[in-house]
Amino acid sequence: MKTIGLLGGMTWESSLEYYRILNEIITEKLGGFHSAKCVLISLDFHEIEISQHQRRWDNAAEIMADAGRRLKDAGADFVVICTNLMHKLAEDVRQATGLPLLHIADATAAQIKACGLKKVGLLGSLFTMEEDFYKKRLVDKHGLQIIIPNKRDRMTIHEAVYYELKPSTFSQKTMRNFRDVISRLEEKGAEGVILGCTEIPLFIKQKDFDLPLFDTTTLHAQAAAAVALGELEIDD
Repeated sequence: MKTIGLLGGMTWESSLEYYRILNEIITEKLGGFHSAKCVLISLDFHEIEISQHQRRWDNAAEIMADAGRRLKDAGADFVVICTNLMHKLAEDVRQATGLPLLHIADATAAQIKACGLKKVGLLGSLFTMEEDFYKKRLVDKHGLQIIIPNKRDRMTIHEAVYYELKPSTFSQKTMRNFRDVISRLEEKGAEGVILGCTEIPLFIKQKDFDLPLFDTTTLHAQAAAAVALGELEIDD
């Protein structure tokens, strides 16, 4: 079994989900007392969040690259960045470590295509919805059509991601906002919706929606388990 290098803490709540899902899959597949071989570097999200909103991506890249090198030194065979947005710096991490990096957009696209879908909505932070680092990979590498919400809806989702997706602050109003935004994406032709922030699936569940939702946290963790077990090769 390969050792998974988890670059997490962005946020710790979703990183916890990665650890849970990975171990559940490995135990189910191998049985007995088996669990996932992994190492985790959990960053202080406060430092990352400041760099994000000040658009100091060079500073964030240094933090991420340093964390990646520490994963390699700890014995990781490949890297999993436990967040959608910070895949903006995936190439910085890959170059710093020299290790294969399992991209979250690739794991998500594989499931979308397996469902026979082509045109999907994308929810996440403003950076993820508006910039090309995520959408372009889905379009150019996987041939998908990506729809993003209108400007007002993008801000609604962005603010929910940073300020409302916590157990103490998540409300029925937040759920209604997601319902409304997803409904408008469907009206624009979306056949499904990517939950492109690893905090969103903590609260927004498939059972509450008719349109297919793609939980990037679970899909990424499932792909990481498959790589660790030799069932999947990383395609850089």
